[in-house]
Amino acid sequence: MKNVKLVWQRGLAFDAYAPGQDKPLPLDGEEKFGGRGYGYNAKPLMLVSLAGCTGMDVASLMKKMRTDEQVSDFTVAVDAHMTDEHPKYYDKVHVTYTFKGKDMDRAKLTKAVKLSRERYCGVYHMFSHFAEVTYEIVFVEE
Repeated sequence: MKNVKLVWQRGLAFDAYAPGQDKPLPLDGEEKFGGRGYGYNAKPLMLVSLAGCTGMDVASLMKKMRTDEQVSDFTVAVDAHMTDEHPKYYDKVHVTYTFKGKDMDRAKLTKAVKLSRERYCGVYHMFSHFAEVTYEIVFVEE
């Protein structure tokens, strides 16, 4: 079982500790709700987790598929829509994978994205249970 620990820093601020990490991740509420700008908000961190999970999958697969040398830049952007009613949650999420490089093997890179989405990224899978998740792949030739 995995666990995280939060240590209250006053107000809405906490230090979060994840398994295997000795450095805290600062969390705080939005200023309009009493936050002080101490750290990250919880809901956007969900989007960071999605981008990080699928991004690391794709980067690992690029290395295995020997396409990493063709790619000079790789980004994962996540845009999300939040519901208006409480409890507010992300109901629509769009992931954009952007690869920049020369003579990229688009088929292999597309396969890496597909494998992450459909097989490896547990965060992607979790999101699919409460949100409509769409994606696109952008290739930029140098």
